Parts: sequence; structure tokens; C-alpha cells
Amino acid sequence: MSTHEPLLIGQTEIAPGQETMVRLPVGRLPTDTRIHMNVWVRRSETPGPHVLFTAGIHGDEANGVEILRRAISTGLFAELQRGAVVVVPVVNIIGFIEQEREAPGGKDVNRSFPGSLSGSLAARMARILTARILPSCHFGVDFHTGGHSHYNYPQVRYTAEHAPSLELAQAFAAPVLLAQKPIPRSLRKVALAAGKPVIVYEGGENLRFDEAAIQCGLDGIRRLLHAYDMLPSAPEPPPVMHARHASWLRAKRAGLFRRHCRAGDEVRKGQLMGALSDPYGMDEIEVFAPHDCRIIGHTNQPVVSHGDALFHLAW
Repeated sequence: MSTHEPLLIGQTEIAPGQETMVRLPVGRLPTDTRIHMNVWVRRSETPGPHVLFTAGIHGDEANGVEILRRAISTGLFAELQRGAVVVVPVVNIIGFIEQEREAPGGKDVNRSFPGSLSGSLAARMARILTARILPSCHFGVDFHTGGHSHYNYPQVRYTAEHAPSLELAQAFAAPVLLAQKPIPRSLRKVALAAGKPVIVYEGGENLRFDEAAIQCGLDGIRRLLHAYDMLPSAPEPPPVMHARHASWLRAKRAGLFRRHCRAGDEVRKGQLMGALSDPYGMDEIEVFAPHDCRIIGHTNQPVVSHGDALFHLAW
């Protein structure tokens, strides 16, 4: 990239050397209050890649929002040597306000891409990201956490059998790299179809800050940008596990769940991982590892139903 490519967010063109906040109209609240998707952009004087960072597609996943807030406020991007960073800390504005995963109407923004400006609010937010932000970016990272009462060990999910996605994942260097097909109608799926690889960082639990997951995300941003000569230095990567398979170990009965292992642990086939019992001390079954693997997520719920996910296992 020896010359500057256009960098257009909505109808706003970002000039070399410029730092700005672009406010893209999304709609109105029932109170007639206008809501916007805020896009923070910093562009170097030197040509280079345009990197997209998004968080808050699920409104209750605060760790990603904090990672990007901290990256901006601490000056992580101030040392940018080339290219540009396009940062959207909160995609799902209403979900974030209400501390809910979905947008109004129970719509999941990350199952609404490429979206439509004439559709639901989730579809409109997806369309704004797809049509007014993504086209000027070359690749990106989408930040998430575990869902309701589920903790995710810091990990990157990348598109299997896709070399550019693997390259991004290796540059980010989270403790676990998991090759997975992109979810239909997700940002990662639509971006891949547009020739713009996006990896997904998962870390922590919804509605709860996790300092280790936040710091791992910040370190990953630094390593990724350093790998593309956009930052002068980066932290050393941790030991990295490459996984191509993952599955959930589910409860074989309802009751109280006591966990003996946690996310990040490596377990061997047949190892005791926890126990399920009734509330009266009359009946109990033990939970064992089905094979050698690493725990990359677990429930924090003490009371579970038959079939609930207990542990997320990768190998």
C-alpha cells in the first residue's frame, strides 16, 4: 500500500493524519431521543491497512467495550505508524443501554447481517456496519464474551481453511486459537464474503468485567498491529493452543452443579470435572472428561437443567 486509499465512514472522509469521531444515525428511542453508532477513527500520515475493531454487538458483553474504550483512552493507537484504525466500541446501542444481549424485539444483531435499513432495529444496525463502515476496512477483530452465566477463557475463533484469517489469529495470539466455520448471518460471515477477514475474540462473562480477559484483548490488539508494522512494539505472546474441534459437555440430569475444574485447565480422558446432585443429598452423578482436551468455557450457574451446557471443550 504505497498510496492512500479512500477511508470513508458514512459520508465522512478521513484524511491522512486525522483523528475523529463519526456519529452515524441509527434511529430514535420512543422518547424521540436520537441514537447514533459512534465510530472512532485514527489515520496515520503513512499508507497502510485499515483495521476494524468492533464490540458490543451483544449489548450485555461489556469486556469488549472496555477493551476498546481503554485502547482509545490510554493512547494505545497514538503510536500508529501506518494505516488506520476504525473503532466501534458499541454496535448494539439499545442492547447496551438496557444491558441485554439482543436488540429490541429479541433480535440478535450478530444473526442479522448484512442487514437492511428498512428492517428491524437489529437489521438496521447490522446494515450500517456492513454498508457504511466495513467497505473501507481491510480486516478486523470482533470482541465478545461468554453468554448468560457462561465464562469464556480468552480465545480467538477464526475461519477454518482460510489462510488470511489464520494469519490474523496467529498475530493476535490469544491463549487458544479455534478454527470454526463462521455463523450464518454473522459479521464474520458477511465480512468473509466481502473478502475482509474478521476474527472473533472471546473472553470473560457477560455483565461482568474480567481484568485478565481485558488485558489479553489489549495485548492481542498490540500484537496484531505490530505484526502489520502499524505499532513499534508489542508484548510477547503467551503459549498458544491450536484447536480444530470444540463441543459442549452437557448435564445428564437437572440439579445442583459443583465444578471441580475451570476454563483454561487441561484435562485427561476420565478425569473428574464436577458433580450433579439433587437438592436433598439423595442422588449424585459425577461428570468426567470424555477425552483429552482443554476447557475453554464453563457455566457459572449453580442450578442447571437437564441438557444445559456445563463445559466447553476444545482439542
